Amino acid sequence: MRTPAEAVSIILDHADALDERETCPLAAAAGRVLAADVEADVDLPPFAKSAMDGYALRAADLAGRAGGCELRRVGESSAGRPYAGRVGTGECVAIYTGAELPADCDAVVVVERSRAEGERVFLDDRPAPGQHVCARGEDLRAGERALERGRRLAPIDLSLLAAVGCEPVPVFRRPRVTILTTGDELVPPDVEPGPGQIREGNTLHLAALARRDGAEVLRAGVLADDRDELARAFAVALDESDVLVTTGGVSMGRYDLVGEAFERCGVEPVFHKVAIKPGKPLWFGLRAGVLVFGLPGNPVSCLVGHEVFVRPALAKLGGAREDEWGARLRLGRWAGGATRPGDRQQNLPVSVAQGADGVDVLAPVRWKSSADVAGLSRAQGLAVVPPGETLTAGELVSYRPLA
Repeated sequence: MRTPAEAVSIILDHADALDERETCPLAAAAGRVLAADVEADVDLPPFAKSAMDGYALRAADLAGRAGGCELRRVGESSAGRPYAGRVGTGECVAIYTGAELPADCDAVVVVERSRAEGERVFLDDRPAPGQHVCARGEDLRAGERALERGRRLAPIDLSLLAAVGCEPVPVFRRPRVTILTTGDELVPPDVEPGPGQIREGNTLHLAALARRDGAEVLRAGVLADDRDELARAFAVALDESDVLVTTGGVSMGRYDLVGEAFERCGVEPVFHKVAIKPGKPLWFGLRAGVLVFGLPGNPVSCLVGHEVFVRPALAKLGGAREDEWGARLRLGRWAGGATRPGDRQQNLPVSVAQGADGVDVLAPVRWKSSADVAGLSRAQGLAVVPPGETLTAGELVSYRPLA
């Protein structure tokens, strides 16, 4: 069996970035991956502006004066309505946060350090040039790179793209994913299960994870344990998808038919089984550049399989930067009892809460097995225990966040 790290490396070696560009409206760009560097088309800020409410003035007018200073107010500058006149010696302009600084002024005294009597303003401050002023272009200069190709856009990035006039946004096409699960025992969520039946939920949570990770889910559905039906459905999915993900049917039982159906469709097997718990029976193959993942059918195995193996592949296919391809691990402190060593990497469901010292506290959640979806729903992370190692209370350990 390959180690998880070896398996991920093999998968990424076979995942070629799609490099297909399109545009999307700025309002819908959060979570998309930039397909080109974006440069500022204007200075940011585009003019010198006040960072505070107060009075704009010439700092030299107050230099060297002892005690309070008196200036004459000649107007005001508010956001969108700049003061257009001249500001002479001994004069000032009332100004408000975000308003353009008059051309003759170079400093702002905050309103709290002032007293006004009509047009007379008494100031208790000796500002240096630039005080409480945001200089033109201090954030970005026109022509300077605002965001780089390969960045997955966060919500705040939309404000920056708007400020530099990037509308629509150049993005990479999202990887197209089909998710299929197999099993004669599976029924839809709105059907009351009969004898030997269970409601199907793997496709729902795998589709949600794929969308979260930047993919377009073409279809998610359930197939019977029938060789011909599996082969027909897989053939259609392989023709229209960049990634095919299945769940169930990859172990060694009589009705584990998925690997056989893949090969009937021309999928070249690359490896089967990884030294990870849960999720050992992972099947990975290729057909004409399409990545094929056969995940085990248990919910925890599905989640681990997506997070460890599918997510990095989606990131690379979708044009994201290399720092997204690796494991998303954080550090926490184990709050459970001593664990037993295993011969595979263990992924233990845990609740996550911040400790008094700022370090995350990882408490094991009550769960029975990789089929226990109720236990999994109580977890916010998976503590990662390397093979042959144990955990003891208070020990630091890496974990995979599930949010």
